[in-house]
Amino acid sequence: MNQKKILLIEPPFYRLYKETYSLDRYPLSLGYLAGTIQRETDWSVHVYNADFSPQSEAMQVSYMTGKGFENYLDNLKHMSGSVWKEVESILFEVQPDVIGITMKSQNFASGCLVAKLAKRINKDAIVIVGGPHPTMAQNVLDCKDIDVCVRGEGERTIVELLHAIEREKGFENIAGIVFRRNGGIVENGSRQFIEDLNTLCFPHESAREALIGYEQYPPSAFKNIFASRGCPYNCFFCGSKNIWSRRVRFRSTDNIIKEIISLQSMGVKSVHFDDDTFGIKRENIKELCEAMLVNLPNLKWSCELHIKLVEEDIIALMKDAGCQSVQVGIESGNNEILKKMRKNTTIEEALRACKIIKKHGIQLQTFFMIGLPWETEETIRDTVEAMKRIQSDDVIYSIFTPYPGTEAFEVCKKSGLIGDDYNVSLYNHKSPANSFCLNIDKERFRELAFEVEAMVDRVNRRNKVKRVFSPQVFSKVKEKGVSKSIKTGIKMILGK
Repeated sequence: MNQKKILLIEPPFYRLYKETYSLDRYPLSLGYLAGTIQRETDWSVHVYNADFSPQSEAMQVSYMTGKGFENYLDNLKHMSGSVWKEVESILFEVQPDVIGITMKSQNFASGCLVAKLAKRINKDAIVIVGGPHPTMAQNVLDCKDIDVCVRGEGERTIVELLHAIEREKGFENIAGIVFRRNGGIVENGSRQFIEDLNTLCFPHESAREALIGYEQYPPSAFKNIFASRGCPYNCFFCGSKNIWSRRVRFRSTDNIIKEIISLQSMGVKSVHFDDDTFGIKRENIKELCEAMLVNLPNLKWSCELHIKLVEEDIIALMKDAGCQSVQVGIESGNNEILKKMRKNTTIEEALRACKIIKKHGIQLQTFFMIGLPWETEETIRDTVEAMKRIQSDDVIYSIFTPYPGTEAFEVCKKSGLIGDDYNVSLYNHKSPANSFCLNIDKERFRELAFEVEAMVDRVNRRNKVKRVFSPQVFSKVKEKGVSKSIKTGIKMILGK
C-alpha cells in the first residue's frame, strides 16, 4: 500500500504585495506539526512555505499601503501572480492525500484560494485548516473547499485526524475540531492544552527532510524558538489569550538549551524567542540567562519583553548572556489610549524601559500602533512624538486591526465601525483600508497614516544605513569625493 502524504502549507501573503517580499523563516507552527507527524505516524509529511522568496528584499510600509496593496487585491481577485503557479505546481508534484493550511486572519483569503486549488487538482483530498483565525473566527467552513477546522493547539489533533483518515474512521471523537458530515457541520468539544511542552519536538529537526526548497533557506530562517506558550496580559486588541490562554506554560531550561545547541549544529548563529512575551517571571529569565552563559557562551539572541519586566539587573544579565536585541510593545504615546487598550503601562514607564535597554548597548525595536477607536489627531501626534523621543533602532508600525474573535472586533461592531459586510481580506496591520476611529473620518485618517508611514520608512532606512556602516564611514558619506561604491551601497539600502 502506498504511503499516505500530507502537505502542510503557509499561504502566500507578503508575496501577493510584491514577489520579492517574503516570510524568511520556517513557520514554527508547521515545524511543530511536521515533527509530530514524523514521530507519531507513518504518513509522509511535506512542508511548503508559499510566502518565501529566495530573492527576499526589505519591506517598506509605504509601498505596502500603496502599490503593494493594489497588487495584493489583484492577486486575490485574479490569482495573477507567479506565486499561484508555484502553489499549483507544488500541489501537482506532491499529490497529497491531506492538505493542512495554517491561517491567520490576514492570510485567510489566500488560504481559501490554496484550498480551492487543492480541490481542483484532487477533489477527494481532505483540506484541514488551523491556526489563529480558525481558532477564533466563526464560519470558517463557509469556505466550501475546507473540510476540517482545527481550533487551539494542533499537534495532538493532527495526529488523531491522520489516524482516523488512515483507518477510514469518523471524526466524532476528536476534540478541538469542526468538520463536515453528511451535508452538515459538526462542532466537537474543545481540546485541553498540552501541559508538558518538553514533550514537543524541536521544529527545525523536521526541516531537512520535510521542507520543500530547504536548500534555499539561510540558517537564520530556523532561528525562531518558543520558550513558553501563553500570555498573562489582557490587551484589548490581542487574540493571544483566545489561542494559548492567559496561563503561561513554560519549557524547562534544559530543554531550551538542548534545542539551541541543536540549532547551532546546523549553522544558526543567533536565535529569537518568539514568545508573545518572553520571560514573564524574573526567575525564568535569570535561570535561562545563567544557563546560556555556561552552555552557550557565544550565542546571540533576541526577544520581545514587556515594559514591566525591564529592570537594570535583568537587562544587564541578558546582555551578559548574549542578548543583542529587544522588542517592546509601546503601541501609543498617549496614556489615556494606553489605559483604554489595557497595556498596563504608561508612556513614562516605556521611556524609562527603553532608556535602560539602550544604556546596556542592546538594540531596541519598538512596536507602535495608530488608529484605535478612541484616537484623535492629538493622540496620534503623541504617538509620533514618542517614536521620535525614543529613537529606537527599528520602528515596527501597525494600523489597528480588529480581528474576528477578539474583544476589539466586538467593540468595533457595537460602535458601528464594522458592518455585516466586513471582509477580512481587506484589513491587516498595513492595510490602507483600515479606518476604525470614532473621532477621525476615513479620508483624514488616511492622510495622517500616510505621514506616519513615510516617517517610519525614513527612520528605518536611516537606521539600517547606520548599522551597516561604521560611524566613521557614515560621516564620510557627506564629504565630496566619497567613494562610488559606498554611495551605491547606501542607495541600495535606502531603496533609491
